Amino acid sequence: MSEMKSIAVVGGGQMGSGIAQLAAMHGCDAWLLDTDPSALTRANKSITHSIQRLVSKGQLTQAVGKDALGRLRYTSNLQELSSADVIIEAIVESEDVKKKLFIELDKITKSSAILASNTSSISITRLASATSRPKQVIGMHFMNPPPIMKLVEIVRGADTSDETFNATKALAERFGKTVICSRDYAGFVVNRILMPMINEAFFTLYTGVATKEDIDVGMKLGTNHPMGPLELADFIGLDVCLSIMKVLHAGLGDSKYAPCPLLVQYVDAGRLGRKRGIGVYDYCQMPDAVKPSSKL
Repeated sequence: MSEMKSIAVVGGGQMGSGIAQLAAMHGCDAWLLDTDPSALTRANKSITHSIQRLVSKGQLTQAVGKDALGRLRYTSNLQELSSADVIIEAIVESEDVKKKLFIELDKITKSSAILASNTSSISITRLASATSRPKQVIGMHFMNPPPIMKLVEIVRGADTSDETFNATKALAERFGKTVICSRDYAGFVVNRILMPMINEAFFTLYTGVATKEDIDVGMKLGTNHPMGPLELADFIGLDVCLSIMKVLHAGLGDSKYAPCPLLVQYVDAGRLGRKRGIGVYDYCQMPDAVKPSSKL
């Protein structure tokens, strides 16, 4: 398979915009699609600010930054992705919603295109089954935020071809990422380990073992984690954490993966974390000087 020149990303949130930024910074023409024009406006602003910040810090030359911004295109029209070599899906963590998107992408993209999912837990094999090209469907799980985090987790479905795997791995390495590979089991590698830890932190808070502050400080200073698990849950999004725990619970069939009732309650209340201004912590009421670190 020839070098990927055109990358399309579906989903204009933090993950999708970060992946599109990466592609543009590494010489790819990049489309970012979202059905919500306001999401595209926010993504454009976020990407521009991120690239300018990298230039100001000397981590990116001004010429590369300018070239990257010139390579980015924003759209709400799925048909504009028809010529892309790789389409990376980064939408809501729902198997039904992702399958519907893959059915549409399968119809409008060129026959050689790879359909990749940034899912952090959902079966690639099942997503691939919604298409006529299961050999060209693969998991390409970036970490948050994509321009900063060094890891990409690649997940092969039951029918993913060697050619698709090799091309996807080469693309991730072109983006400067270290690649790990996972078999297609619920949660893959990273979230199979991370999410139960976050869930257990919620149980620790729920049962009154310690305050949220002490739980986070304990894990940061006691295990050298850069962020405490409850801080990290707020950064990821409590709805995302809950969705992944549900996938783990259903896919692995073990009660130890049952979501903590407190996590469920927070999501039901709309306390989704930093993106809503309140999760485990209330970011609207908290002075900047004492807000939990957002660095991973």
